[in-house]
Amino acid sequence: MTNPHLGSSFDEFLKEEGIYDEIRATAVKEALIWQLEQCRKAQGLSKSALAKRMATSRSQVERLLDPANPRVQLDTIQRAAAALGRTLVIELK
Repeated sequence: MTNPHLGSSFDEFLKEEGIYDEIRATAVKEALIWQLEQCRKAQGLSKSALAKRMATSRSQVERLLDPANPRVQLDTIQRAAAALGRTLVIELK
């Protein structure tokens, strides 16, 4: 029995399985959340304090920082970045 994926890249495997875009989007979101969390922690901010800076609720911040939540809006991410003194940069390649 021959493995059809032997020698292929992981990206090629994900594309063949039809899940590349979904996995990539999840990875990008998790990386972004990690950056927001690192900024928040470096500033010594609680999630409640971040929520106050964003003029929102702590539960909204919890949803934002939940890597399993795929429904985070771009304006929410931008508000969080601004509340942390950062700028959100999005780039198409």
